[in-house]
Amino acid sequence: MDTNFQPIISKNPRGHYRQHPLEFKRALVALSLEPGASVARIAREHGVNANQVFSWRRLYEQGRLGVPALMRDDGLLPVVLAPTAPAPNNDTSDASGIIVLELGQVRVRIEGQPNAAALAQVLDRVLR
Repeated sequence: MDTNFQPIISKNPRGHYRQHPLEFKRALVALSLEPGASVARIAREHGVNANQVFSWRRLYEQGRLGVPALMRDDGLLPVVLAPTAPAPNNDTSDASGIIVLELGQVRVRIEGQPNAAALAQVLDRVLR
């Protein structure tokens, strides 16, 4: 992963203030989430305070860095299977399911049997 990003420095009344692009923040968060990664080392190598990286990680987990909180580098989402109540007449031929997607503060509930195109369209919109 290329993390050779430079901060943008702008003037304000208190002096110089470093404004990092979202790509820079996302890249450092991704590096810090790798197994065995040292947040302090990553922060030091990129000229930021470790507390700032931890703050960006919290924002990432909340979905506030423009990236879904559950999205991983491999493009897969974790799936949790919840038990369902049996149908009243135990007829499984008319089974319908419920899909609940929770990404940050967004919650999408899909009931029934959506076709692949409809599901792909929903996922495309939600994961932007």
